[in-house]
Amino acid sequence: MKRRVLIISPHFPPINAADHQRVRMALPYFQEFGWQPHVVAVQPEAVQKQCDRNLQSTIPEDVPVTYIKALPVKYTKMVGLSNLGWRCLPYLVSVGDKLLQDKSFDLIYFSTTVFLSMGLAARWFKKFGVPYILDFQDPWLSDYYQQQGAKSKPPGGSLKYGFAQFMARQLEPLAMKSVHHVTSVSPAYPEILQQRYPWLKSQQFTVLPFGAPEKDFELLPSLEIKQSIFDPQDGKIHWVYVGRGGQDMAKALEALFIAIQTNRSQNPELWESVRLHFVGTSYAPKGRETKTIEPLAISCGVGDLVTEHPLRIPYFEALQVLKDSNGILLIGSDDPNYSASKIYPCILAQKPILGIFHEKSLVVDVMQRTQAGEIVTFGSKDKPENLIDKLTGKINQLLNSPISTSPNINWSAFEPYTARSMTDKLCQIFNQYSLSSR
Repeated sequence: MKRRVLIISPHFPPINAADHQRVRMALPYFQEFGWQPHVVAVQPEAVQKQCDRNLQSTIPEDVPVTYIKALPVKYTKMVGLSNLGWRCLPYLVSVGDKLLQDKSFDLIYFSTTVFLSMGLAARWFKKFGVPYILDFQDPWLSDYYQQQGAKSKPPGGSLKYGFAQFMARQLEPLAMKSVHHVTSVSPAYPEILQQRYPWLKSQQFTVLPFGAPEKDFELLPSLEIKQSIFDPQDGKIHWVYVGRGGQDMAKALEALFIAIQTNRSQNPELWESVRLHFVGTSYAPKGRETKTIEPLAISCGVGDLVTEHPLRIPYFEALQVLKDSNGILLIGSDDPNYSASKIYPCILAQKPILGIFHEKSLVVDVMQRTQAGEIVTFGSKDKPENLIDKLTGKINQLLNSPISTSPNINWSAFEPYTARSMTDKLCQIFNQYSLSSR
C-alpha cells in the first residue's frame, strides 16, 4: 500500500506561478517512489495571477486535487488584505481539517511561497498527529530589505511588506517548533534557520533545487505555440532573459550593459543585428507593471538594443521564447541566497548561455558541472566595473556562437537535476518521517 501525502500548494495549474513548479513536476513520479499525493490548491478564478491552460495537461489524471475558495479581493482590499494567504485561510483551515480527519495521511508537505498557509502546520500536527515538512523556496522571515536600506524597495511596498514580516515573526517560530524536516532551494536557508532556532539540527534540512522540466520540453512541440516577444525569422540575433527583475539584479545588469557598450564602441557593426529581450520582469498585474531594466540600459548607452516586456507571459510561451532565441542570458541577484530555478529550462532549451551570478549561488555549481554555458561570478564587494573585462570576453563568445550549433552539455552530470531524480530524493525524505514508518 502506498503512503499518502497531503500537499499544500495554494498556487496550482492552470495558474502560471513559480512556486508550484516543484510539486507540479514531481507529481508524475510520486507513485513510482511509493507515495500517493493529494493536492490542496485555491480555485484558479480566486487567484490574481495569469492562467496557462497548457499547464493543466501536465497534471496526471489520477492525482486528486481539492480546490478551495478564497475571499474576493474586492472586499478584502478594503482592509488592506488582498494577499492570497489571508483570503484562502478560513477555507484552508476547514478543508484541511476535514481531509485530515477523514483520510489516512502519513505526511503533510507545504510547498509554497504563500507562507501564511504554513502557519497551520503546527496546528494540524497538534490536532491530528500528522508529521509535516516545510519547503522554503524564499525566506519567510527576512532582513534583506532592512540591510539594503532605502536603495531597494520591497515587493508590494514598505507597508505591506512590513506587515507580512510582522506576521512572519509571529508564525514562523510556531511552525519551526514542531517541524520534522525542511527542504530549501538555497544552502543559506538552513544556516539562517538553525541560527534562529537552535533546537533544529542539521539532519533536519535538505537543500533540494527544483527539478528540470524535461517532460515540458517533450510536450512543447505538440503545442505549436507562437511566442509574441520577437520574430525568430527576422534575420536578427535575439538574446533573451526570462524571469523577474529587481534592484538586487542591478549590479549584474549594469555590468552586462557597460560591457556591451564597451564592446560595441570597438565593433559597432557586430551589434547592428543584436537585440536583447527581458521578459516577465514584473510581478505586478497588468496596468500596474513597471519597467526596471530598460531605464538601466538607457543610462548605460544600450537602450536601443534592449526591450523589456515586464508582464509575465504563459509558462509554455516562455519556454518557446527560450527555444526561439539565439542566446540566453541568466541574471543573478546580489543576494548570495538567491537560487534561480529557471536555469534548468534554459539548459534544456539547448542554446548558448551567458550567466552572471554571485559566486555563492547554487547556479554556479550547476553551470560548471553540466558545462551548459559561460558564467561570470561576482562577490558581495565587487562593483559592476570589476566585471567588465571578464564579461567582454564571454560576450564575444556568445556573439560568435554558430546559430545552428547546440552547446556540448554534459547530460550525465545533468541527470541528478532532473525532476525524476529530485522527486526520488524528496520521497526518500518523506520515507523518514511518514506515520507508517514510525
